[in-house]
Amino acid sequence: DSARVHIIPGHSRFRRPLSWPGLGDPLFLTGVTFPPEYPASPETLVKLTVYDVRDKARDNVSKPLSVSFLGSATFSVSDLLRSKDDQLTLNLRSSDGVLAVGTVLVSRVNMGEMEEGDMDHITADVQQAQKSRSPPDVSASTNAFFKNPVCKVYKFQTVDSKWMLVREQMEECTLSFSIPRQLLHLYIQEDMRRIQELSDLGELSPHWDNLRKEVIARYGQVIAVYQETLAELNKITGPSFKPSCSKAQRYLEFIPINLHTQRMRVTCPRQTDAFYDVITVGAPAAHFQGFKGGGLQRLLSRHEAEKKSTAYQCIYYSPEHTAKAQEVLHSVGHLQPLISGLADQLLQAAQQHSMAGLREALKTLAGKTEQFVHALKDELVKSALLALHAAQPGYVTKNQNQTLEDGQAPLKNQDSIPCHKEYDEEEWDRVWADVAKSLNCVIAMVDKLQEQEPININQEQPIPKQVLADVITSHNPEGDWREQLCPLLVRLKECVAEVVVRARRAMTFVLLQEAACSIPQGLFLKQRRDVVFSQALAALACGFVMRLYAGMEDKGFLRQLHLVGLVAQFESLLSTYSEEIGMLEDMEVGISDLHRVVFKITQAKTDDPCDLQPLVIGRRDHYTVEVPLPRLAFQTLPHEIKEGKALQVYPVLFNVGINEQQTIADRFGDISLQERINQRNFEILDSYYKSLRDKVPSECNFQTQMDLKDLLGTLGQNVVTKKRKNVEILWLAGTICRRLNGIRFTSCKSAKDRTSMSVTLEQCALLRDEHQLNKDYFIRALDCMRREGCRIENVQKNIKCRKYAFNMLQLMAFPKIYRPPEGTYGKVDS
Repeated sequence: DSARVHIIPGHSRFRRPLSWPGLGDPLFLTGVTFPPEYPASPETLVKLTVYDVRDKARDNVSKPLSVSFLGSATFSVSDLLRSKDDQLTLNLRSSDGVLAVGTVLVSRVNMGEMEEGDMDHITADVQQAQKSRSPPDVSASTNAFFKNPVCKVYKFQTVDSKWMLVREQMEECTLSFSIPRQLLHLYIQEDMRRIQELSDLGELSPHWDNLRKEVIARYGQVIAVYQETLAELNKITGPSFKPSCSKAQRYLEFIPINLHTQRMRVTCPRQTDAFYDVITVGAPAAHFQGFKGGGLQRLLSRHEAEKKSTAYQCIYYSPEHTAKAQEVLHSVGHLQPLISGLADQLLQAAQQHSMAGLREALKTLAGKTEQFVHALKDELVKSALLALHAAQPGYVTKNQNQTLEDGQAPLKNQDSIPCHKEYDEEEWDRVWADVAKSLNCVIAMVDKLQEQEPININQEQPIPKQVLADVITSHNPEGDWREQLCPLLVRLKECVAEVVVRARRAMTFVLLQEAACSIPQGLFLKQRRDVVFSQALAALACGFVMRLYAGMEDKGFLRQLHLVGLVAQFESLLSTYSEEIGMLEDMEVGISDLHRVVFKITQAKTDDPCDLQPLVIGRRDHYTVEVPLPRLAFQTLPHEIKEGKALQVYPVLFNVGINEQQTIADRFGDISLQERINQRNFEILDSYYKSLRDKVPSECNFQTQMDLKDLLGTLGQNVVTKKRKNVEILWLAGTICRRLNGIRFTSCKSAKDRTSMSVTLEQCALLRDEHQLNKDYFIRALDCMRREGCRIENVQKNIKCRKYAFNMLQLMAFPKIYRPPEGTYGKVDS
């Protein structure tokens, strides 16, 4: 049970010692932490080994560091706990254990300590990571999502010579695997339903039947692949994240890369503790499928153009048409059982002779039925029914040479379709109109029954049942209310069912065309889009849960959540060159697809971690993520959230490449993708701010409004300014997101190296701007976090090596503030 710590100075101050008051030698600082696999106890022994590291970069580029052993010392945790001043002074011994070659001071720092002193303490916490993640006491609940914490603690001096304690904690998130598993299950269910719907189209002419068989076969292949992937994922136990070295592994392609949460907690004298959260994740991209032809944005545009030019064997429907077809299918599938259930409620109220219940049930039934009819009053449904009849043996349109509406291509194989019966184009209008007529009959009957209801003069005295029965019988010789309503409601159900059958077949035929025109490339692209969306949604769900638990006691935040929604700002450091431009194209589509997601808060059945896991429901064009909360926490929420209101999230993406590949792109390549992404997402962010300002003015007081307005104005200027590696875009977008109570994400290819530089920079900038970090400490704090903090631990977790994957030539292309300290980088496989 021993831990070995190497103290390897790589800081400029180690080459040029600082002059400390009363000291002639430089001060070397490092930290010790105990990982979960080696928990600390009083008997735990810690061995400190000190090396002399000299910089030889000027003499030998290939081996810039010279390392030689100085000495070592050993102590137990109990020795440190029993020490008077929480400090131990240990003698360093030579390798033979005889000579004393120096001393080492070991100190223990607890969160919340505020000691005055002359010395700069930058140290790490030796305690096990605490479970508390958020200001409210909800740590037990968050244990269901966040695992394997790594914690570091620093002590810095402020401009007024006070001391602040900074704690950063990094954790894995179980949603990395649970959300993709749920999505895969939904993908499989949806595709199996599609196969069933295609089979239910009935008899088709040979041409269309062959296309149907081919499409069904392709869907079957996708289902088989997804089932195999899901089976492999269900076997995985252990860590809750996918390391960067596994980003191209087939069975892990739906899992986000290196997803971690990171929280910085700042404790200052006479101030409330401040918390700053960020989610780090590799760019959502289909690494297993590769980027030879580019990413999703380019591939989808190219495929859409090819569909238009080669749609000779099928009818071309635009993406808007196919989206409308999916919407109609969902609407009729959702509304039919609702209408049927409401009709049964109406009959039950009639049987109970409850006029109040009758009117209430009728009001809801009328609303849902009108919504049902409105969903079907679309020319796409009518034209699709016409096309379906033309594709069946024995049917043809009135005009055999007719070109379908909305620019659709004519059927070029109509000569092969038997022409026995003409299709009546007005039939569909009559069918769905019958639904409205049936509803009107029901309304009229309820009105008639209301006229027959006996008037109770004394409202406080109920009418005796026998008297009520006599009155009803005298006015209704044909029977009771239920008997009079029942045939009308049966007719309504029959009309609705007939419409559903026709509409479902028509919209399925539209989707058959979309799939037939897309074979085989379209289904491959759908798989790619599924993969990217799965990674993006897992990250978003992680961020939403983290932000929700952190804001449970913030009434303003909760009001903003249900009135406007949350902004989710993704920061990307990908270059617009080579493979990374394909990753960025994937990421753009994946983040944009998150607009199809809403969240709902529910009350958990129990406080057991299994019952607190978010549940994904829905289909590809619309998903709902239900987030269960413990009963006590749920009861504190606003009424609208408890009633199940859908909570919107507004994802925005800003990208600025910073590496040597971006240098090539800036000088010789094309950066239009980055410019377009930043401009488009600035408009989304600006629109969100205006909506928040109008709907929740209390969250935007005058000063806040002015600050946000100025920040947005500056961001708007920067996204249109032609400036290389304009990282100010990222800083401004991140600041605006935090001011808007949003969710922050930071990404690069693997969320390991460039992401680490960005996260540590953001943390130190927050300490400087929000907590008065002494300006003399800024670079030292930055280097310390990069050398000793959570991010170097993230590198270790991913590649089993404590080196950022940069070389000296690469770093020369980086903005200076994004360069790690010497001794912490070296070219390794990422």
